[in-house]
Amino acid sequence: MARKKPVDAGIPEWLVTFADLMSILVCFFVLIISFSIQDQEKLQVVAGSMRDAFGVLAINKKSGVIERDGNPEREFLKQVSNKQIEAESDYSPIDNDQFSQQGSEANTFEVEKNDVEVSDQFSLAAESLKQAWQDMPEITHISDNLIVEDTEEGVNIIISDQQARAMFPEGSKYPFERTRKAIAAMAPMLEKMPNQIRISGHTAAGIKYTNPRYGRWELSSDRANSVRAILEEFGLSSDRIYSVVGKGDAEPFFPNDPYLASNQRISILLVKEKPPVPIELKP
Repeated sequence: MARKKPVDAGIPEWLVTFADLMSILVCFFVLIISFSIQDQEKLQVVAGSMRDAFGVLAINKKSGVIERDGNPEREFLKQVSNKQIEAESDYSPIDNDQFSQQGSEANTFEVEKNDVEVSDQFSLAAESLKQAWQDMPEITHISDNLIVEDTEEGVNIIISDQQARAMFPEGSKYPFERTRKAIAAMAPMLEKMPNQIRISGHTAAGIKYTNPRYGRWELSSDRANSVRAILEEFGLSSDRIYSVVGKGDAEPFFPNDPYLASNQRISILLVKEKPPVPIELKP
């Protein structure tokens, strides 16, 4: 009787090939995950070394405050009137929403605002100013020229030149009409704040002046004074102005490139300090 041919118990060749393929794919995905997880500190060190080696100079550029792709719709009311709150008892004729108790146990004295509340007040003023600019479509194209910074000294509003887009005619102390409208929109917002205002004019380095008696100091001073006049024309009280100075090219906005057009600017600083006279005090 013929013997049966023994069945081959080995692994099929296609299965071996498939297993090798799966192993390669696993290794590939492991490498992808490894490359995606980077050490940020080491990456910054390597990037810094490459910049030093190739002599790359970093140039900072401030962004504007207005959306370039149309004017966004706000989700809140820009100006909300205060709602009168009635007293919770018949014992106290004074409304005091800062405290829960009224009557004979109520604390009716004034409490000074802490640093957090003052910062919130400045942030609200900055956002209101940005909103006012966004409601003016005629100045949307100069959004990069309008900058609002929250600094240690206070809210700093900057009107600066950009490449091929100046805010003042060359050598003139009077701004363009679009610049005038942007400045005029600030006056009602600044008038609501009790703080003093410092206005300073700045020029860029390397500008040539045709008149030897009229240079960077005179131009920066005259431009700062023109901004003051516009603010007062549209509602800002003259006693709110603390100083109007021209600093020439002494304090460039970008110290690493004093010849940059953005160094030519007007700075309106809303100072974070207590006013000399309380705003609620009436003569």
